[in-house]
Order: sequence, then C-alpha cells, then structure tokens
Amino acid sequence: MRKIVYLLAVFILIGCGKKAQNTNVNTNNIVKKKFPELKEGRYNVAFLIMDGTFNTELTAPFDIFQHTIFREGIKPMNVFTVANTDDAITSFEGMRILPDFNYLKDSLPKIDILVVPSAEHHLDTDLEDKAMIRFVQETAKEASYVTSHCDGAFVLAKAGLLTNKVSTTFPGDIDAMRKMFPTLDIRKEVLFVHDGKYITSAGGAKSFEAALYLCEFLYGKEIAQKLAKGLVIDWDVDKVPHTIIKN
Repeated sequence: MRKIVYLLAVFILIGCGKKAQNTNVNTNNIVKKKFPELKEGRYNVAFLIMDGTFNTELTAPFDIFQHTIFREGIKPMNVFTVANTDDAITSFEGMRILPDFNYLKDSLPKIDILVVPSAEHHLDTDLEDKAMIRFVQETAKEASYVTSHCDGAFVLAKAGLLTNKVSTTFPGDIDAMRKMFPTLDIRKEVLFVHDGKYITSAGGAKSFEAALYLCEFLYGKEIAQKLAKGLVIDWDVDKVPHTIIKN
C-alpha cells in the first residue's frame, strides 16, 4: 500500500514539473512576441518615448499614422515605439507604455519616419542623454522624414539637425529655444514648419495637424481628409498657419 502511495506521489510531482515547464515555455513565447509584426511594403514609423513623454504629442500623430492601414491604394505605415529600456515608461500624465524596441540593444528595422514627441525634460536633462541624441542623429541620416512635436524640437536642435533649417516649437518655449540655440531660425505665429526632411510642430492638439500635413504630402488631399474624418477632425491645410520651405 505504501509503495502504491509513493508511486502516485512521484507521478504527481513529475506531472507538476511538466506543467511548470510548459508554463515557462508559454511565457517565453509571449516575451518573443513583444515586438510588433512589421509588414513589408510600408513606411516604418518610430516614436521615441521616455519617462515624461506627453500623451498628446505621442498619441495624436500615432493615431493619424496608424489609421493609414485602413486606407486603400496607398503605402501605409507600421507604427511602433522605441526607448532606452525594456521596462514600461511612464508618460507625464501617468500612462504606462511598454516600448516595442530598446534602441540600446535591439536590432531595429530601418526607420523611414522618426517622430520625437515632447517630454517633460526636453529642455534640460534629456538633452544631456548622449546615447539618445546619438540615436536621433544616426536615425536621421537614413530616415526620409524626422518630425517633432512641441519641445521635441529641442532634441532635434541639440542633435544638430536644425542647423540652417527653419523650425518651430511650443509657443511658450520659443524664446527659450532661441536663447538656447541662438543661431537657429525659429518661427512664431505658425503651428508647423516643413523644411527638407524635417517637420516641427507647436505640439498639443496641433500635433494632429502636423501629422495630417505629412499624410497629405505623402498621399494627397483626399486621403488626408479621409484620415481626418475618421477621427472627427476638420482638416484644411490652408486654414492652418504654417511655413513650407521649398528645397
């Protein structure tokens, strides 16, 4: 009898071990699926995020660009986030976001469009992050477009990308940006500026307009208006104060 009980206990332990092992396998599979599926034949759009990123400057262009997958007859966009960590970052408003890629260690896809939303410390400590600035510099070399929203322009300026370019930023920080980067041409009274591959915007809710402008530039007015309509936005680029520098 004791022998039978002993054998049953052994079988139970072996079964539990196999179950635990299977659980570990499933967990590993989940980890491997962290990265989004990036479909071929699309623009790859990377959003640079960090602690203190402002929700609107991230989610406004993210929404516009992500919705391109629902439009027919165009080259849509793969959208994903990149950060310097595998851990969740916390936005200024408290949203926790798990980055898709860690630019410090992951093999990243070719980035066609880099988006730099504003973050809480873009006027101070973030500009001292040499690895982040280097990532922006290196990505900009290959990217077709680099866009910033609100104080994201400070990052582009620190990376040396706005030299001999016209730009703008959050209206309340234009004077601070002019003081920090006195040689740059920084415009007031406009909500976005397009100069070469760089598009800088005032940020906030106007981040929608800058993203819609890029879509109109890439896809035409009809597609841009459909994207805007899907998000209940009145879109007419002629009614948005902006500057386009012909190159």
